[in-house]
Amino acid sequence: MPMPATVTGPLLFLRQDVLVHLSDKGQAQYFGYRVKILDSSALQVGNIAIAWNPAAGAPIVHGISVLRDGQLVDVLKSASFEILRREDQLEAAMLDGMLTAVLRVPDLRVGDELDVQFTSFSRDPGLGPYDSGMLLLGQAPAPGRYRLRLSWDAGHEPRLRIAPDMTSAMVKQERALEFRFDNPALLSPPRDAPPRYLWQRAVEYSDFADWASLSRHFAPLYAKAATLAADSPIRREAARIAAAHTRPVDRAAAALKLVQQDVRYIYVGLNGGNVIPASADETWKRRYGDCKGKTALLLALLAELGIEAEAVLINADGNDDGLDQRLALPQVFDHVLVRARIDGQRYWLDGTLPAVATPSAQPVFPVGWVLPLTPAGSALEQLPWRPATVPDTINLFEIDARAGFDTPPRVVTTEIIRGVKGLQNQLQFAAINAPQLLDGFRQNAIGEFWQTIDDVQWRYDQKAGASVLTISGTARMTWDDDDSGGKSLALPGGGFSPPDRRARSPGPNQNAPYYSKPEYICHVTTVRLPTSTKPEQWSSKPSYDNRLFGRHYHRAWEIRDGAIRMIRGSRVERPETDAASAERDNARIAKFDNSMGWIFYDPAGRKAAVGKGETVPATYDLDWTADNVPCVSPERPQTGTP
Repeated sequence: MPMPATVTGPLLFLRQDVLVHLSDKGQAQYFGYRVKILDSSALQVGNIAIAWNPAAGAPIVHGISVLRDGQLVDVLKSASFEILRREDQLEAAMLDGMLTAVLRVPDLRVGDELDVQFTSFSRDPGLGPYDSGMLLLGQAPAPGRYRLRLSWDAGHEPRLRIAPDMTSAMVKQERALEFRFDNPALLSPPRDAPPRYLWQRAVEYSDFADWASLSRHFAPLYAKAATLAADSPIRREAARIAAAHTRPVDRAAAALKLVQQDVRYIYVGLNGGNVIPASADETWKRRYGDCKGKTALLLALLAELGIEAEAVLINADGNDDGLDQRLALPQVFDHVLVRARIDGQRYWLDGTLPAVATPSAQPVFPVGWVLPLTPAGSALEQLPWRPATVPDTINLFEIDARAGFDTPPRVVTTEIIRGVKGLQNQLQFAAINAPQLLDGFRQNAIGEFWQTIDDVQWRYDQKAGASVLTISGTARMTWDDDDSGGKSLALPGGGFSPPDRRARSPGPNQNAPYYSKPEYICHVTTVRLPTSTKPEQWSSKPSYDNRLFGRHYHRAWEIRDGAIRMIRGSRVERPETDAASAERDNARIAKFDNSMGWIFYDPAGRKAAVGKGETVPATYDLDWTADNVPCVSPERPQTGTP
């Protein structure tokens, strides 16, 4: 690209080429660029790193040079690559065997043009003759000239899915597609749209005809890995489980716990293990494995126990919205687990989770689409979404102010967390003994809120599937005074912030739905009032129920037995809101009650104004780990397909 008269930014790509070629040897990816360095902040482009899997073959460096004042300098005459074996995610117990070659271009200066060209190769033994992948141009590329090209040998033409925003730049050839851009514009997805709208400027290619063919391809890998040797010790483990438990669901739970507890997690991507599971016998012998190996081991145990089960691919990060609109790409999955059918019910079993995670009716991860692996081939399957029936997080505050306004109150807080975050807490807190836990919170939590901490208790409630953390002590809590001798206090967890207005600037997808990430949060606060006061001297901010943009907002109050009780819940009941409904809700934001959860004391003894006749439980009235806590009003929730 000719150097323009004016250019903004720290660098300019005079050219950047990403070329992918498909053949019977797999994929070859050429990456070449010449970049003009315009600011010192861009000098880091001189740190060149090339990563590759040794099983696919070493990369080829075609050249690295620097153009300065019309002179071309061959960098490789004075510098060389250093080859590293580094496991970037070793702390997460992940071994992938990747090699990295690094080179730091010496004497690179502002005004230089750096030219880099290399080719790398990829072939996964587990995918056999099937190739797949994506060509992507980012949402905000630096100024310059870009070329993306996909080519193939005869007989290797893949299936293609080309995003609409790529078609205008497409040039078709006999066995290739090419896309050229000069100074590509900033491309922003529609604001607050569902995640599927993030798929932009992408070209997908795949040799898999559909999701069923992908399912058929992977199923034999797990069937083979789950086949046990005649003298396998796993058979004895299964017999021991069968002797100890009579019900199939209890046997499945025991098999799952065995895999979780007796086989530690290590991701193994070595020697073609990126998609090929290690055998159940091998995983049991070495007592470690990744999600693939643990799944194969669990399938083997369940088969010995006579329990029907299958491996299922998922995206554990929740990045599967719109997956049904994509080509069949194995790269969109990052996890595999087991789905079993027991007594007519489906149960999900994940051998990589802590041993407190039992067979469940839904996966722990926020999954929308799954791919069961079956010999006949299964289609992509959507898991039905429903509003949560129990909160993801409950925060309980019990404030004992009976000693008076001027005495620091005794406070007990309890945090109940379910799902992935609850299991993360389990991993963190289970490794700490009680004295260490107490000392840690005293060191880090005492300050603005906590004045003293007397006790910290943590447990994982397996029946509720929840981490439960309770802290007790005294807190700094200041009552505000007014001119008439009254007092007021803003309760922790008592207020809502109004939702943002949902609107977009003109552009494509203007009428895309607006998205709210599903969640259900509950705050319960109980204040034991000073014994020197009377109920008729107390009032509070009003109760309310409101629904905006698919979210239910609820707050209720009651004064009873010398205590003010407040409960506040927020639940997403419809993840997607159409543009017309969003516009109607925009007009309702102004009336949203965004006040904090204030309570008021008036010594003149006005008529009590706490709540609207609701019955509100105190923090000590209920088992808040139960599945029927009253955190939102019992009205029928909104429904809708996400």
